Amino acid sequence: MRLSTPIALAAMGGVFSERSGVFNIGLEGMMLFGALAAVMGSHYLGGPWMGLLGAMLVGGAIGLLLAYVSVGLGANQIVSGVGINLLALGMTTFVARMVLRPAGVEQVPAFQIVAVPYLARVPLLGPVVFTQTPLVFITLLLAPALALFLFTTPWGLAVRATGELPRAADTAGIHVSLVRYFGVIASGVLAGMGGAFLSLGQLNLFSENMTAGRGFIALAAVIFGKWHPLGALGASFLFGAAEALQLFIQTYNLGIPYQLPTMLPYVLALVVLGGFVGRSVAPAAAGVHYGREDR
Repeated sequence: MRLSTPIALAAMGGVFSERSGVFNIGLEGMMLFGALAAVMGSHYLGGPWMGLLGAMLVGGAIGLLLAYVSVGLGANQIVSGVGINLLALGMTTFVARMVLRPAGVEQVPAFQIVAVPYLARVPLLGPVVFTQTPLVFITLLLAPALALFLFTTPWGLAVRATGELPRAADTAGIHVSLVRYFGVIASGVLAGMGGAFLSLGQLNLFSENMTAGRGFIALAAVIFGKWHPLGALGASFLFGAAEALQLFIQTYNLGIPYQLPTMLPYVLALVVLGGFVGRSVAPAAAGVHYGREDR
């Protein structure tokens, strides 16, 4: 459950962005920015909840930057996302070395495991589902809430329309660029939360490049989950189970290099992409720039 949570949060962000028509390759970078912001917020502002708020704000700001470049300026969305990832890798390393290390910031206040009264005593499910950090519970509630938003509300219809038929949405009075800005910023907020979970939910510190490709695994979860929040959550459980399995394998002395089981989640992501890309249909206008002149 814990290993799935950061992937699930980023994947739900990817669903939001791509449903609005923008490929968000920058999920990895947004998670990394969120992880650093969470540690700094927890240390300087007094606790993990302030760290989570900082991660959401920074993730949203990076989402705004990506939206401005890819939607506002019409730049290539893939290249823009790669740029966000490179920026995150360099800037978070720089800030960690120039700010956190000289200040002696190592371990910070982090989220603690909470047991839900009564439900935590349920056999099998209790210790697994109902004895977790608060962000795990938030993630489990967010998935159905986002699904209801996307598929049962007029605002969700506007998001999906801009990702499928932006010209028709524009004709119907929907401001396509504004909706896409909203989708990308929302994806940044969710990815920032995923990064915060890495630094404050699993650990209580920031380490350079601690996302370790989870943002790209989240992209695979978006495809495997067929651009649906609940599907992305289910796919994230699969990848989280693969990561847990590789950790479990390493506890046994099997005489194999530890790098081999470490590859398991990434190999699974490649298998999923190879097997489902052709059968999973992305939003028709995802990755396609739309401006008023295209009407």
